Amino acid sequence: MKDLKLLIQGCKDGSPKDQRALYARFSGMLFSIALRYTKSREDAEDVVQDSFVKIFKHINTYSRDFSFEGWMRRIVVNTAITHYRKNLKHAYHHDVDELGWTPRDIEAFRDPEFTQEELQFAISKLPDGYRMVFNMYIIEGFKHQEIADQLGIDVNTSKSQLSRARKYLQRLLATLSARAQ
Repeated sequence: MKDLKLLIQGCKDGSPKDQRALYARFSGMLFSIALRYTKSREDAEDVVQDSFVKIFKHINTYSRDFSFEGWMRRIVVNTAITHYRKNLKHAYHHDVDELGWTPRDIEAFRDPEFTQEELQFAISKLPDGYRMVFNMYIIEGFKHQEIADQLGIDVNTSKSQLSRARKYLQRLLATLSARAQ
């Protein structure tokens, strides 16, 4: 496998061979990130494709002071957010029944009884607004102010969406757990 520094330099020089190699090396990882933010595999593929166009177009701006994977990850997340905004049709979120959280509920949610696939499935079932905020806050580590700025929403909306996403996931995971027993 070609050294990453040489691969990046080849892409900066416009080498199609190096661009294909970079795509082959990182497309799976970037696809899994895009999939967390989109409704379907097709949308995730579009996000990854658009992201690679941006990566190759702006690769000369990449600085070795930062992680290359982190730099690409940020491009994918931002592209997914742009994709989401572009496809936002009506309301920002769907209403769900409000559930009260008890300490027992919180502990049940933290219990690692679910596989990674089950958790990814549950996250993919979140309504769009909930999924975006949940991924940005929990998975990517954004602060609520950053989420609000990126999505063009109020900070309190971000906090509300996260709370509702957690409740929605709790209910969905409880259903999965009950089926498994």
